[in-house]
Amino acid sequence: MTSRRRFVSSVLGASAVLPGFQPDAFRRVLAAAERGTGAADDESYWGEIQRAFDNDRTMINLNNGGVCPTPTHVLDQMIRDLKFSNELPVNHMWSVLEPRIESVRRDLAEDFGCDPEEMAITRNASEANETMILGLDLARGDEVIVTNQNYGRMLTTWDQRARRDGIVVKQISFKVPPPSQQYLVDQFKAAITPRTKVIEVTHITNLTGQIMPVKEIVDMARPLGIQVFVDGAHAYAHFPFRLADLGCDYYGTSLHKWLLAPVGTGFLFVRKNQQRKLWPLMAAPKEMDENIRKYEEIGTHPAANHNAISVALTFHRSIGAERKIARLRYLRDRWAKRLLAESARISIPTPLDSPYAGAIALVSVAGVDVGKLHTWLLNTHRIQTVAIVHPEFSGLRITPNVFTTVDEVDRFADRILEAVKKGLPNA
Repeated sequence: MTSRRRFVSSVLGASAVLPGFQPDAFRRVLAAAERGTGAADDESYWGEIQRAFDNDRTMINLNNGGVCPTPTHVLDQMIRDLKFSNELPVNHMWSVLEPRIESVRRDLAEDFGCDPEEMAITRNASEANETMILGLDLARGDEVIVTNQNYGRMLTTWDQRARRDGIVVKQISFKVPPPSQQYLVDQFKAAITPRTKVIEVTHITNLTGQIMPVKEIVDMARPLGIQVFVDGAHAYAHFPFRLADLGCDYYGTSLHKWLLAPVGTGFLFVRKNQQRKLWPLMAAPKEMDENIRKYEEIGTHPAANHNAISVALTFHRSIGAERKIARLRYLRDRWAKRLLAESARISIPTPLDSPYAGAIALVSVAGVDVGKLHTWLLNTHRIQTVAIVHPEFSGLRITPNVFTTVDEVDRFADRILEAVKKGLPNA
């Protein structure tokens, strides 16, 4: 508690010299630290964190995997910069605000554990990952390994490369939940041939919330000369890790998910010794071949969005990554383990009692159509979920966040049990 309070207090002190920064925003975190222990079930602490958001509480938002609300003070920072930019864009946006991207680069690199010259600021994970997928030279017949649980947009991008360049994309399957992390490594290993050039792996799947053994896959692939692209769209600021824990050369993520930064923010990590051979999506001059900023050559864009990343990162760090994931798992287990205990018709292929899952979990009810269940929850009970239909499984993807209340996850569980006992109206 003392160290957390000291950290937040230092943020408040430093805020006096940050342009446009509202110290009152972080007083919520300090108040939380003073009111409670910060334990996963300490509602006095998390109640203060919840009040940092202007959420619509007439809806229960359990779809925080795609995009999340941002804390009010982070949104305020972006809006202030947008207004300032609009006063004289040619000067305020390009000359005043845009250079501050270097501070964002520094802050993200420090948190991720890389050199700032390896950190590019992007608009989302798709932009970051497509830079990898489309930027590496591959020859006709070269093979790429992905899973059939990789994100759909990335699979579409690989498919386009296959159609355009004649590469071979091999999709592998794996059981959910997998019997072990080594089993996952073995699935990739079994698909490798002498023509394999790339493995693309999701750090955590967006379907069942399975955390993948990234480092073990990298350690297996690197001696074989195989590049490993890591799609970390749902991982960064979701659960604690650093670059050293992964050992990868490429990593892409969105920041408008678990970091709670404004919509349209992400990053791409490319290790320095790999930058020359990875082309940017949009052209950059030859002089930038080994400059991480070549991946930011996207034309005119607002500086306000990406500058607010640093404010969101400070909010995240003031809570603490370990404390955050403990709360997210507590909320997940509160509904998931209750449902599993109360009905044999409930199945959840997410590894709950392991370190290989976070907030994301998939739930299905035997005999109940997942699409109809999603629609009933949304239209009748104002509960937002995601209906997942995969060739090998289906269910509702449930993703609470730090602003989610225990009452909200309890109401969701109540409605699922109602569907189990009574069925769906007109179904």
